[in-house]
Amino acid sequence: MSHTIKIAAAQLSPVFLNKEKTVEKACKAIHDAGKNGAKLIVFPEAFISGYPDWIWLIPNSKGSELNELYIKLVKNAVAIPDESTAKLCKAAKQAKINVTIGMHELNTETSNSSLYNSILFINDNGDIIGKHRKLIPTGGERLIWAQGKGDTLKCYKTSAGTIAGLICWENFMPLARNAIYEGGAQILIAPTWDKSANWINSMQHIAREGGLFVISTCMCLKMDDIPDMYEFKKRYPTDREYINTGNSCIISPTGKIISGPVEAAEEILYASINLDDIIAAKRMFDVVGHYARPDVFKFEHLL
Repeated sequence: MSHTIKIAAAQLSPVFLNKEKTVEKACKAIHDAGKNGAKLIVFPEAFISGYPDWIWLIPNSKGSELNELYIKLVKNAVAIPDESTAKLCKAAKQAKINVTIGMHELNTETSNSSLYNSILFINDNGDIIGKHRKLIPTGGERLIWAQGKGDTLKCYKTSAGTIAGLICWENFMPLARNAIYEGGAQILIAPTWDKSANWINSMQHIAREGGLFVISTCMCLKMDDIPDMYEFKKRYPTDREYINTGNSCIISPTGKIISGPVEAAEEILYASINLDDIIAAKRMFDVVGHYARPDVFKFEHLL
């Protein structure tokens, strides 16, 4: 029997640096997607509560300005679990939908003052089933986020299929992808800040390479979404409307875009997918199956 399900990508803007209101917005989207019959909804990178785009604008010599922003970021970060995750879990259970959502995560195991760029995985029973911490923050992101460990590089079986997540440019890491493929992922969650055409080209390649569905979700963020109280806003060109236009999309195992990309708009994208398409794609090329050649190459996931 075929296995057809509906999945969703939430190209939404957060309530910038406001955890409570962003969680409320996420819960509403979860309920909306559930009512529309989706079995999985994917939110963007760092959705709770906003991508720290100032890292590309403010030089590290501006310590006072950076300190103020970092304090605000930490105070609006998520501890897993906490009151914010409890609200998300409740919404997932009520809507009967699996949820993956990007967030700034506190390092609760030690100081509560460092941050990880994380994806939280919640199943349709409202249970937290895992999290993934970005392995390598890119460029200026390293001034915000710590490096994640390999023990969060996992796949999770859900009612929507086996899912896994890689955040933004760690999708470019061949060995990280291979670990996901070997875990049997059917749907790759790819929350990102990258809106470029090159990014979408890479996502199409990865869908074909892994023989899986890819959900690339990027937040749509306008200048007006940044409160005027934040001085870094003045560093953008005065005529700029969008900081990020999104360009979210859903891609099939053949590399075909089946929903989106949506640009310069808040929207929940939907696609009906048939998991049997994965088997069909892997008839000719199964990167961790008949094409793996373990007699020639040895891959070892250490954690």
